[in-house]
This record gives sequence, structure tokens and C-alpha cells, in this order.
Amino acid sequence: MQRLYDFLRRHPTGVDSFWAVMLLGFSALWVATAPEGGPGEGAAVAVVVLFALVVALRRRLPEAMLLLAVALGCAQLVLGLPPNPSDFAMLVIIYTVAAHYGPRWASRLALIGGACAAPIAQLRWPVEGVSTAGRAFFTVVMSVPFVLAWVLGDSMRTRRAYLAQLEERADRLEREREAQAKVAVAAERARIARELHDVVAHNVSVMVVQADGAAYVLDSSPDQARQALETISSTGRQALAEMRRLLGILRTGEPEEAGEYVPQPDVQQIEDLVEQVRTAGLPVDFTIEGTPRPLPSGVELTAYRIVQEALTNTRKHGGPDVGACVRLTYFDDGLGLLVEDDGRGAAQEMYVDGGADGRGHGLIGMRERVGMVGGTLDAGPRPGGGFRISALLPLKPAH
Repeated sequence: MQRLYDFLRRHPTGVDSFWAVMLLGFSALWVATAPEGGPGEGAAVAVVVLFALVVALRRRLPEAMLLLAVALGCAQLVLGLPPNPSDFAMLVIIYTVAAHYGPRWASRLALIGGACAAPIAQLRWPVEGVSTAGRAFFTVVMSVPFVLAWVLGDSMRTRRAYLAQLEERADRLEREREAQAKVAVAAERARIARELHDVVAHNVSVMVVQADGAAYVLDSSPDQARQALETISSTGRQALAEMRRLLGILRTGEPEEAGEYVPQPDVQQIEDLVEQVRTAGLPVDFTIEGTPRPLPSGVELTAYRIVQEALTNTRKHGGPDVGACVRLTYFDDGLGLLVEDDGRGAAQEMYVDGGADGRGHGLIGMRERVGMVGGTLDAGPRPGGGFRISALLPLKPAH
């Protein structure tokens, strides 16, 4: 059945030709078995053939086939050819023209012609032995199929236009959403690159300078110390070169920034951040589990920014009387973060795809940061209401 349906959709003209042949055969049989003494059989056959042509070409040439059907109807009236099954083609072409995205005059002509067909036929071939009221009722009943055919076709045209508009709007919104996401990712990656430059480049450069200086002045020191210092210098240079290569990829051609290095936030400043948020009116419960210890600068900066972004979105989207909880967990091989609140979790999901203000992209930035250090991030509504963000930042970047 599916193959048959696909075939019919791919070959609509072939389907119309099939029904045209069926209509032609049935109508020809009707004309052949008509009582003798009627109008010329040759003219009747010609009308039947042309009506079949109307059905066969109704999709390719709807306006032309409508005019042909009108002409055939007038020819039946002039020649006195009684109605026959081929007149069904009038209903078909009325529906087709009404459903077609063609000129409106054709649709109006189809409606007017369909509404007038039954009354004119009743005047030309009146039903004998029926009262005037009966004839009027019969005329109205015979007009209904023509009007319904036009109404159905016009409804299909309106529905297709509406669906096409919805699809076009959905495609446009999808393209805009993808473009906004790409812009947000690019901007966030550039910001990450600048922050990593401030942290990594400064520390590595200091290490290289100190190691080079120690290698030059410690001539009287043991060879083992000298070798260690040279190893530190070599390692620092390699790290600096790798950092510059990574920044070149992230910045996509941005010129290098000059100027003084600015100290970046770390894990110890999260407590200050929490206190600042509390002062702004958001109750926050802050706990630390495990043994605090120094972490890589990139990990500390990522942890701070995640907590900062999460609390900011809680204040923006959590609603009134919302409270938050921040928990840091020191593992042997990484740092765990958990930020959750009891606000309007469903509403907070808006900032997953851009935020209510159209400038958020909060989770996009978080995922970029976590991905830079080789960690994982989970975010979503928490059971019972509210929103939860959980991250695991490894001490060693994934290769």
C-alpha cells in the first residue's frame, strides 16, 4: 500500500489519465445504449472524449480545461445533448481550479458556472410531471454537488497555503536559531580563549623566565638541579607553544591582545561570589566536601564561571522566593560541582536555548567551558521543581 501511495504521489497525471479512460469508457457505453432518435451520436461522442480530456489534463492546464468544460457545457445546451456520465468532469474541474494556486478569476468562474449549471440544465431539459416547487427543489439539490466541490477545493487550497506558511516559518526560525547558536558559541569560545590567555600565558611565561634565569645563574649548583631547571624550561616552552596553537584555533584570526595580565577568579573566590549573591537577596547554601587543594588554573576558572552563570540564571529565571544550593566536592581525580534551586524549573529551561531576553545561551557557554577542560555537564529540571546543574571537572584534560 505504501508503494502504491508513493507511486500515485509521484505520477498524478498518470492517475488522472486512468480515471479519464474509465470515465470515457463508461460514458461511451452510456451514449451507445441511449434510445434511438436522440441527438447525433457523433456529437455526443466528441463531447464525451473532450470531457475525458478535461479530467486527464486538469492538473497540467487547470484554467484551460475549465474554459473547455464551459465550452462543452454550452455545446450540450445548443446541440440539445442530454446529460451523461461525462458531465462528472465538471465537478472534477471545479474542485481542481478552486484548489489550484491559479488566478482568482478561474476560481470565481468555476463557482458561478457550477451554481448555474443545474438551473440552466433544468430549463433546457425540464423534468416532466413535476410541480414548480418540486422542480425548484430538484434544482437546488442538483446545485449542491457543484457548490460543495468548489468549497472543498477552496478549503484545500487555503489549508495547503497555511501549511506552507507554517513550514516556511518553522524553517526560518530553525535557521535563525542555528545562526544564533553559532554566534553564541563563537563569542563564548573567543571569551574562553582570552581568559585562558590571561591565566595560562602569564603563568607559563613566568615559569619560562624563571627557569631560564636559574639555568644561567646557577653555574655552581649541582648538575642534577641544572638538568631539572632545563627540563622545566623546555616543558614550559612546549606548553606555551601548545597554548598559542589552541588560542589560534579558538580565536579564528583574532589579533593577539597586548597589555597587562588580569588575575582571574578561582575556586577560593566562589565563597565571595556566593556572599555577593546573598547580599543581592538570593539565599544560597554553600558547602565544600573533601579536602580543598590547589587545582589547575583552567579548572578553577571553569568552576567559578559555572557557579556564576548558574546563580545568575537562578536570579533571572527562578521566580520569587527562590533559594539555591552550591556544593563543591573534591575527588581524587577531579572537582565536582552541583548548583540547584527550588524555583520555576520549567521556566528556567528557557535559557538553555537562548534565554527569555534573547541573550542568554547560558548552557551553551557552560558546555564549551567544560568541554575545554575535558569534563562533563548535566543540566535540567530537578524532581519536585527547580533546576539543577551538575559538572565534573577532571584534573587532567582528556586527550
